[in-house]
Amino acid sequence: MAIRILIADDQEPIRGAFRIILDAQPDMTVVAEAADGTSAIEQARLLRPDVVLADIRMPGADGLAVTRALAGPEATAPIRVVVVTTFDLDEYVHTALQNGATGFLLKRSSPSLLVEAVRAAMSGDTLISPQITVRLLRDLTERESVLPNRHLSERETDIARLVAGGHTNAEIAEQLFISPGTVKNHVAAIQRKVGARNRVGIAAWAWKSGLVH
Repeated sequence: MAIRILIADDQEPIRGAFRIILDAQPDMTVVAEAADGTSAIEQARLLRPDVVLADIRMPGADGLAVTRALAGPEATAPIRVVVVTTFDLDEYVHTALQNGATGFLLKRSSPSLLVEAVRAAMSGDTLISPQITVRLLRDLTERESVLPNRHLSERETDIARLVAGGHTNAEIAEQLFISPGTVKNHVAAIQRKVGARNRVGIAAWAWKSGLVH
């Protein structure tokens, strides 16, 4: 079945552009749009989309409040939320992830990254725009609790480095000449070995352990 998506953004041209990109994918369909955060929360709870794309600065409730209401610790029936914004302030990134966001993208990201973020959210991954990954991870190394290296293979080490560099599964697959499915399996194995919860945890571990600089 197609991935059902709700787009929440107060700018109609942005919503329209996202709809065109996502509806063009054979496995995705946009089921609703919201011009403010309050409407986004109400529609999401009513329609139960698979993924909500939420801008941060919206009237009613901002994107961080939307994320907390739909994906936060107190959400009774969590919904995946990917924050898509013009602003890459550290405070926004940290708050969004702490509130349960399964992705943080800048609006200037490529259409392919938007599509990849939706698919990553459905797979339980967290995708963050490469433009802010390095800065974010330098800070996360002081916050993230990870376990020591559990004997990563050479291939797993290469993939961990690329994850820490902000690369998507598709980009890693292209660089290493393997399938995206194989990358996904390796990422899952790395998470188990280093005790990371998601891709962000892998990247934080890689920075903290000195695997990347």
